[in-house]
Amino acid sequence: MKSRWRDGRPRPSPFILAPAREHVTLSSVPSAPSPRLAWIDWMRGLACLLMFQTHCYDAWLGGDARNTRFLKGSQLLGTLPAPLFLFLAGVSFALVTDKLIRKNLSPAEITRTLLRRGAEIFAFGLLFRLQEFLIAWGWAPWSDLLRVDVLNIIGLSMILMALLCGITLTICTKPHDVNQPTPSADSHQAPESGKNHVGTAALGCPASEARQNGIERVRGSSRCGAALAAAAISAASAIALLTPPLYTTWRPTWLPWPLESYIDGCHNLGAPQPWLFPIFPWSAFAFAGLAAGFILFNDLLFNSRVSKDQARTHTAETLAVFAAVGTIAIFAARLLDHSSFDLYSTYDYWHTSPNFLMTRIGLLLVIAFLSYAWCRWGLGTRGFSPLMQLGQTSLLVYWVHIEFVYGRFSLLPKRSETILTASRGLLEIFILMLILSLLRTRIDWKRINGKKLAAESRSRKTVSEGSKVGS
Repeated sequence: MKSRWRDGRPRPSPFILAPAREHVTLSSVPSAPSPRLAWIDWMRGLACLLMFQTHCYDAWLGGDARNTRFLKGSQLLGTLPAPLFLFLAGVSFALVTDKLIRKNLSPAEITRTLLRRGAEIFAFGLLFRLQEFLIAWGWAPWSDLLRVDVLNIIGLSMILMALLCGITLTICTKPHDVNQPTPSADSHQAPESGKNHVGTAALGCPASEARQNGIERVRGSSRCGAALAAAAISAASAIALLTPPLYTTWRPTWLPWPLESYIDGCHNLGAPQPWLFPIFPWSAFAFAGLAAGFILFNDLLFNSRVSKDQARTHTAETLAVFAAVGTIAIFAARLLDHSSFDLYSTYDYWHTSPNFLMTRIGLLLVIAFLSYAWCRWGLGTRGFSPLMQLGQTSLLVYWVHIEFVYGRFSLLPKRSETILTASRGLLEIFILMLILSLLRTRIDWKRINGKKLAAESRSRKTVSEGSKVGS
């Protein structure tokens, strides 16, 4: 006989586990759940590797080695990691936003979820600056606490993207779209028997109406996706075009320098610094990734009626188009750079020029396709992939490796090594960070902590019972 509550409702059996609620957050995105998204982890791991080599050679090479083409090539490759991280943050942001839209959440709920994650990353950036200041206590200036680093701009870019998505969704979503009941996965499929007709009719939703609701929901999702992609492209273009004047004639010098530094990277030095990461132009890479993500993660990727092969083909074709567009953008930027047309009075190609920004975004689109191709048709997903592993814990390895390269725990003396010795140090950093990443992902720390808590609880219970017996 089933036990019941006092009001007569049946009491659920304690041996039946309720299905876990699906909770979509940005923290679930960095680890790609399927081969179709594995290339994102691999691409993020590539950014980690490029970051390692840039920092290691910059910190450790000394003497004549600092005047070689080798270091210049390393520094040129070092212009890619930050754009890669920002671009992939935008892609992941689009993936999460798309999932939240399909959960039929309101624009306000979606915005709050996205803002919360962006604020977390920004707080991590501030905490990282505090850690660096405390480790370098005694010789680091206090102004280092307010330096605009890459984690700061990633978090701030996510906040700006959340606001853009919230405004766009509010504009393009009709009130009745938000209040519609969320159709189940079965509503996208035709009923197989008369029993299904009876079931949907009993719920007050005939099969034809359920299918129609599903179709309308997909159309609404597509409409919002197109609007979001267009808004992201517009934001990236505006940031690129506004960067040169904000660094020269329109500089917001009336702001306190800690705030102005987030606009033009001036810090407390009175002029924009190329080694900082202000909103202009760096957040443009995140908005470019956001646009690419909304174009890429459309209905074909999540529609239950589409097979995995069709979705995979769609992803490959879309990324191939991205690569073609990126190639065209690179050549177009080169032509504009060598043309006689000048839009700005002061032209700085390497730091503020929209042409250089276009070149790097085009290169990111090409790298995205090559990463996907390597993971699908190459050796990227065959066996263990070190880059994919690093990509799953990019924040952790970024945070830790800095101390072993630039900090007090540097593996090698700074500015005094040859290329060969610095390369050996780079290999050691790569192996150490890979081991750290494996420890983070391959060990169930929650389960270990749970066992410790259970053991401590049993120990306290035993001590308590012993004391009672003794008394």
